[in-house]
Amino acid sequence: MLTINEIFYSIQGESTYAGAPCVFVRLAACDLRCTWCDTPYAFTEGAKRTVADVVDTVMTFGCPLVEITGGEPLLQDDVYPLMADLRHRGLTVLLETGGHISVDRVPGGVVKIIDVKCPGSGESARNHWPNLDLLGPADEVKFVIQDRADYEFARGVVERHQLAGRCAAVLFSPVHDVLPPPDLASWILGDRLLVRLQLQVHKYIWGAHARGV
Repeated sequence: MLTINEIFYSIQGESTYAGAPCVFVRLAACDLRCTWCDTPYAFTEGAKRTVADVVDTVMTFGCPLVEITGGEPLLQDDVYPLMADLRHRGLTVLLETGGHISVDRVPGGVVKIIDVKCPGSGESARNHWPNLDLLGPADEVKFVIQDRADYEFARGVVERHQLAGRCAAVLFSPVHDVLPPPDLASWILGDRLLVRLQLQVHKYIWGAHARGV
């Protein structure tokens, strides 16, 4: 069984898949409390559903792209057969994870989007660094950045782990309505970093507080 917060069809707002139609499966519960979290409602709101029921719901949308997100999806053991079943049906499956739980059980072919927590999140001590050794060429690493200190932290991680050449994309995302995107853009350009500036497209379309989009 899975505890599901919501399943909805929308435009992908993040990662290199931004702008594409996507089905989102948001699992409930998270053991992190990031200062900038934009889905705190997923901490406690959810209903029990079987893996088969979730898969059937996803398939009704007729969309080839699905993201498994949360909360923290890897807290629930049945997320692994869920991802495997969706892959078996030919879907492109994205997993967005907070980066503090090992991704070593994630089924092959699932695109892992690992969120490395910067100091401004209040959870940087929880980063599970061995996850960066499990990156594949299709995977992505995300840093949510609220100030210059976070940027310096993220730049250091990128350089120490040589991330730019080891995965599909390294994403630097400014905390929405906190860090002005032009500031982050200027820092990236000034250091000539091989990273991608990511804006949360869905927040520009529907607003920062809309749910189910």
